[in-house]
Amino acid sequence: MVLNKDKNLKLYFSISEVAQMFDVNESTLRFWEKEFDQISPRKTGKGTRSYRQEDIDAIRLVYHLVKERGMTLAGARQKLKENPDTTIRHEEIVNRLKQIKEELLAMKDAFEVLDTPK
Repeated sequence: MVLNKDKNLKLYFSISEVAQMFDVNESTLRFWEKEFDQISPRKTGKGTRSYRQEDIDAIRLVYHLVKERGMTLAGARQKLKENPDTTIRHEEIVNRLKQIKEELLAMKDAFEVLDTPK
């Protein structure tokens, strides 16, 4: 099961929810789906996509390579093909460091509030 930001257990996400998670257009997700075999949401007969956690993890990895590291789609595809485990591990480390940074900044803000004279 997936634990999303709202702390609700959820197995499937709509394309609009996933697009909002990554701040990308839905068309970007559909394009990445064609470009990367790792992204394969379930589709209904009418073509409505349902993304599982595995799809979201793959999108997070593609997002990291393309949007954060500035790789081309071809470069990202090649990196995932040649060295998927190292690429995944690197993205996980970067993601964890971002979380730690957010936590430290929140702590800094809390200390500044405590230090402010009343």
